[in-house]
Amino acid sequence: MTKIKPIAIYLPQFHPIPENDEWWGKGFTEWTNVTKAKPLFEGHYQPHLPADLGFYDLRLEEARLAQEQMAKAYGIHGFCYYHYWFNGKRLLHEPLDRKLKNPKEDLPFMLCWANENWTRAWDGLDREVLLKQEYSFEDDLIHIEHLISYFKQEHYIKVEGKPVFIVYKPNQFPDILKTINIWRKTAKEAGFPDMYIGYALNADNQFEPKSKGFDFAFEFQPNSMNCPPNNFFSETLLNKVIRKIKKKLKIKVTVVTCFVNYSEYVKNQINKDFIANVYPGITPMWDNSARRKKNPFILHDSSPEHYKNWLTHLKNNYSWETMPENFLFINAWNEWAEGNHLEPCQKWGTKYLEATKEILK
Repeated sequence: MTKIKPIAIYLPQFHPIPENDEWWGKGFTEWTNVTKAKPLFEGHYQPHLPADLGFYDLRLEEARLAQEQMAKAYGIHGFCYYHYWFNGKRLLHEPLDRKLKNPKEDLPFMLCWANENWTRAWDGLDREVLLKQEYSFEDDLIHIEHLISYFKQEHYIKVEGKPVFIVYKPNQFPDILKTINIWRKTAKEAGFPDMYIGYALNADNQFEPKSKGFDFAFEFQPNSMNCPPNNFFSETLLNKVIRKIKKKLKIKVTVVTCFVNYSEYVKNQINKDFIANVYPGITPMWDNSARRKKNPFILHDSSPEHYKNWLTHLKNNYSWETMPENFLFINAWNEWAEGNHLEPCQKWGTKYLEATKEILK
């Protein structure tokens, strides 16, 4: 079998920008949320604090080089950078732009357009919108013309010469098929044979990729539609009581609306069928209570051993020969405020990276 190529999702929010200074306070970065996290119940692993790489600033060459060297050492094929575009306005682009000017930073990469509204709810929903996504076919053309400069980079990941590009929320577009046609036409005019276009398959986006013009999807993990039964504590009587107490006593109480044991989640993933034209995905851990003070989603009690079981299953059972590449998407490299990272933390050190290298060697 051809070697599996792990692609780690990469968050570039670890440096200050004027917009975050205005919305969240001077000097805000993702570390601001990370360091404020507290355990919500006995045995809850919070806060997630970095170990080997420390509280880095992604504007620094030394920080980015250390990440790339670590990724290479443990067999990560490349990073999938979140890309932020709002009708020509870019955000959080500086780390990647600086990488491209530095020949020493040569880890392969691709882009995923995080096409959500920016809101105070941290979930892209239309509540207190800070920056709104507006779609038009004119903007589709301007956007792809901008992206061509990235696609032409030597280390941009391509499949059969086609640059890989991923859309996080395809259901937000008024006519995604027409948008994709504009993108493909422009890429061909720029000299590429085509584009290799995918989307993140999750509970909000469930369709056969080719039915809407995509070449592929990848399973964005964790996927709430695949949670084991009886793990959701949505509007239960207990939650309603807690909310009333919170309101009456004017105290802050975090209500956990989804709590899933990681080992049970892994068993559920191992027992489900794979989907045609969808690359597999995996997450080492997940806990977004640092970022979302209301209704966090927690995969509790994760461990490198449970992660290895899941990873071994994907390696041995996914139909790799049916796809033009052997991508395996890992969510994520450094989503620290979602408790979701391969980078070493103070609890586990490099054990998740070691597990990845051991299974996929």
